[in-house]
Amino acid sequence: MNSYNLTTLIEFIIAKQADFPGAKGELSRLLYSIGVAAKMINKKVNKAGLVDILGTAGNINIQGEEQKKLDVFADQQLIGSLKASGEVCGVASEENDEIVVFDHEMSKDAKYLVCMDPLDGSSNIDVNVSIGTIFSIYRRLSPRGTKPGLEDFLQEGSKQIAAGYIIYGSSTMLVYTTGKGVNGFTLDPSLGEFCLSHEHIQTPPGSMYSINEGNYLAFPEGIKRFIKYCQDVDPANKRPYTSRYIGSLVADFHRNLLKGGIFLYPQTHKNPEGKLRLLYECNPMAFLAEQAGGKASHGNGRIMDIVPGSLHQRIPFYTGSTNMVDKVEEFLMA
Repeated sequence: MNSYNLTTLIEFIIAKQADFPGAKGELSRLLYSIGVAAKMINKKVNKAGLVDILGTAGNINIQGEEQKKLDVFADQQLIGSLKASGEVCGVASEENDEIVVFDHEMSKDAKYLVCMDPLDGSSNIDVNVSIGTIFSIYRRLSPRGTKPGLEDFLQEGSKQIAAGYIIYGSSTMLVYTTGKGVNGFTLDPSLGEFCLSHEHIQTPPGSMYSINEGNYLAFPEGIKRFIKYCQDVDPANKRPYTSRYIGSLVADFHRNLLKGGIFLYPQTHKNPEGKLRLLYECNPMAFLAEQAGGKASHGNGRIMDIVPGSLHQRIPFYTGSTNMVDKVEEFLMA
């Protein structure tokens, strides 16, 4: 990035308002508030080894997973920032059993709601591996001025207004889409601002696959055949493929988004419906994947066409370069 010609996140968001006729700035303010919360979370992540923020919080979330202190902090920080923005009427979070409704008069009149995974990759927190925040924005279905209900959140992914993630790694990046392509912003610590660093991201054809092969015996037969296909030596077709797996959805997805590849999280004997959550993990990543020229599937169809049946619904998830997702579907439907 040229330090003399930087475009900050808020400058970019405001400039892109022209893409939406009739826009009054609500979505711009909402996206900016997520960026502000991300900076606060980033500060805590960077200081995690120096302050009392590592370790467990002593609670179990709705997923049956032990909450980390950073999970709780990120959840509270995002909810607080979204509530203060006045542009959100409610939130669905991985860390809360039920939807969180904002009952302030300004919030009741807000037309957006947010689904989020405040800190994806929690199991990596204590060992200094990249983690992230995932968010998804929808327009409410209920009348403005009233409290939103569960039905507001159970919308297909194709109804998303915007989606994105923040990855906390060697650098901190915010990547988002509003349906007009995918753009990435890197946090400049000297300025305290997210600055445009990756414009109009397009995912190239892939040759990397990301999957927890430790669960191989519990995978569907089609996934086992796909893995063997990736491992076969065939010099004429420049195989075998490369395996890269971090164990954090945001980190694995981010690498494949930029370099090309596929992320796979199939159903197993232990999780017959899959493990990743449709609303605040799969849908936002699917939106980003498609906007970057990639694809996202549940094995037999488009992720964003699924009508959610519950707030914490789980599904199998395959996303990344179109050529590799097509190949997975081919094996699964054979």
